[in-house]
Amino acid sequence: MDRSTRTGEEFREDLRAPGSRNAQARRLLAPAELAQLTGLSTPRSLLAIAQTLGLIGTAIALAVATWPSAWILLSAGVIGIAQHGLFVLAHEAAHYRLFANRIANDVAGRAIGMVAGISMCTYRVTHRLHHNNLYTQEDPDTAIHGGYPRGRAYLVRKLALDLMGLNAWKTFAYFFGAPAINDDTRREIRPLDDTSPELRAAARSDRWWVVGFHAAAPAAAWAAGGGHGLLLYAVLWLLPLLTVLQPILRLRAICEHGAVRDLSSPLTAARSNKTAGSIANWAGRAILFPHHVNYHLEHHLYPAVPHYHLPRLHRLLAHKGALADAEVRDIGATWRLIFAPRKPSA
Repeated sequence: MDRSTRTGEEFREDLRAPGSRNAQARRLLAPAELAQLTGLSTPRSLLAIAQTLGLIGTAIALAVATWPSAWILLSAGVIGIAQHGLFVLAHEAAHYRLFANRIANDVAGRAIGMVAGISMCTYRVTHRLHHNNLYTQEDPDTAIHGGYPRGRAYLVRKLALDLMGLNAWKTFAYFFGAPAINDDTRREIRPLDDTSPELRAAARSDRWWVVGFHAAAPAAAWAAGGGHGLLLYAVLWLLPLLTVLQPILRLRAICEHGAVRDLSSPLTAARSNKTAGSIANWAGRAILFPHHVNYHLEHHLYPAVPHYHLPRLHRLLAHKGALADAEVRDIGATWRLIFAPRKPSA
């Protein structure tokens, strides 16, 4: 049996509103089409990993070659953006979509998550609850993206605190499986309580590997370059991880689910953001949506589709008329929604 279909490990299909467009969209694809879309490609996953690591390597090389200079700020910004790409690739591994070989998928996913400071195995458990309980009382992500629009001042303040690194501990606590609080019911959601014993054990083990890696990294930087090596590690890895990355993660989550109009279906409770056709869309792709993660509505409908097939899935669904009333917007339109004045109280 595929582990992703075992009780406590499955990413369930969203079967709400069986007579709705949501259900119709899930029936539109022929089995042959779906088989092609869910097929995994090792070369394409390796290319995505190489692109992200190459961007990080180039930024580090620029900083080292020009040290000390103002170029360090550009390098730190680019590295923070690329670190977000690592988070997205860890997300692919959490869905078992990085490599067809399960051992290779999890080894790569754990390593990618580890250097970015997250436990991929723990995230797999938490993210599974988000997919299986989208915008319900059991969704641990609602605390991040729910309730928008909350007013421009609120969101700007949150992003400023993110950029200063003051909210980073909350991010990493989330990726370590910390309990989430549902704002409406004040109910505590404990991700590790709702999974299989195997995934729970893997999550607990993986977290110790992440802690061990980041405890050893400063010592390794010192051994490689003394005080200079330690300073480079702090400025070029830790600083972007704690600052630049944080507002990117928040903005992407809110762009994906914030200020939506109907919570009854992934077609309207999740959003796809266009990344072509305007400067704003292209900038959004570069900063917020690496590896086709902008096709978030499609990802919720078909979580078994790897990131490189999501553009094709989007085109197929659009051609078949499934996205006519769905949450598909230019990034500029999404920003106007999430930065809009706070909704009046009922």
